[in-house]
Amino acid sequence: MTARDIAPATGKLGVLLPGLGAVASTFIAGVLQARQSGEAPIGSLSQMAHIRLGDREEGRNPLIKDFVPLASLDDIVFGGWDPISPNALEAARTAGVLEERDLAPISAEMEGIVAMDAVFDQSWVSRLEGTRVKTGASKMELAEQLIADIEAFRTENGCDRLVIVWCASTEAYRDVTEVHQSVEAFEQGLRDSDPMISPSQIYAYAALISGVPFANGAPNLSTDLPCMIELAGREGVPIGGKDFKTGQTLMKTILAPGFKARMLGLRGWYSTNILGNRDGEVLDDPENFKSKEVSKLGVIDTILQPDAYPDLYGNVDHVVRINYYPPRGDNKEGWDNIDIFGWMGYPMQIKVNFLCRDSILAAPLVLDLALFFDLAARAGEAGVQEWLSFYFKAPMVTPNPGGDDLPPEHDIFIQQIKLKNTLRTWMGEEPVTHAEQ
Repeated sequence: MTARDIAPATGKLGVLLPGLGAVASTFIAGVLQARQSGEAPIGSLSQMAHIRLGDREEGRNPLIKDFVPLASLDDIVFGGWDPISPNALEAARTAGVLEERDLAPISAEMEGIVAMDAVFDQSWVSRLEGTRVKTGASKMELAEQLIADIEAFRTENGCDRLVIVWCASTEAYRDVTEVHQSVEAFEQGLRDSDPMISPSQIYAYAALISGVPFANGAPNLSTDLPCMIELAGREGVPIGGKDFKTGQTLMKTILAPGFKARMLGLRGWYSTNILGNRDGEVLDDPENFKSKEVSKLGVIDTILQPDAYPDLYGNVDHVVRINYYPPRGDNKEGWDNIDIFGWMGYPMQIKVNFLCRDSILAAPLVLDLALFFDLAARAGEAGVQEWLSFYFKAPMVTPNPGGDDLPPEHDIFIQQIKLKNTLRTWMGEEPVTHAEQ
């Protein structure tokens, strides 16, 4: 098999983060600590996972980071935008995810990562008030300011390449409208300040026009739009999303494939969450929760294939709730009651109580997405990167020009195989099917 021609990861990689909140500041701190201490960044597939090559008896099992030409952690430069926090250190202290003992050794570097003024519109996140916000005569002017920010960051930091990972809040749910149907319509909408164009869509547009890969870590329709898919193809830029797969949904994509593998039936899945960070405050608004609910609810149906298995999964009650509870902070708690049934229809129950740390789970995803999207760009990839569905609650799919789009793959184990086989293929190795003895 012929290897893909992939440009080397030489020079600096700028990682730009819209939203220097809990997730972004935790990600930055973790990378800085790993660079300083040499400790492994736990949770990062790109840094810690091995990848088997060839047949088992060959014994080839290198680390992914030693197999594919990823950017080094030492070559990453951080930047971002935030409407509230002036720098990464203050953002981290405000979020309260990390203890001061972990922040103290890297405090000078964290404080030096100064947030640029953000594109912010309170109508999309009603529970937050932005104070460090860009102004302009139109949304096109705001996009042009972001484009200028991107180029200034690239020049001032001597970056050879850039990637943008959205780490800001969940926006209010809105349907796709005419303004999103083409690049031409979207650009006219920017000039007209169309109210259906959200801040995250302005960031996505600015990134793609600047030739910068864009990964969407929230359930917003940032790049999952006809105009953005068209623009990404035109500009030759990788895109993907949406919504980091962290706590409760991570558990669903682990457990649901197991039920289906054993042909166990499912009657209902009740999920509730309590969290008290900025994300919880934003999601306390019904419009913003709707965006999150849509990304969470699609997971089980796609994995369990109720049309193929109506007797097992054709009548499932799936309920998701999120409750804002300030004392919990970033330490989100997810409760799941799962009603399953087995032989002769006898019912059983599974209870899951996941006391997770949301940003601790999300931070390694930001690192992997930044490195893999940069790799994709150097490999000549453009458009939706379905092979990175592993990281998202509601993965984007490449549109099907011949008809209805195929559903996304949610099974985390199939997603992992697809990710690793993509890397194998790009490097000239045969995909692994696990069919050999």
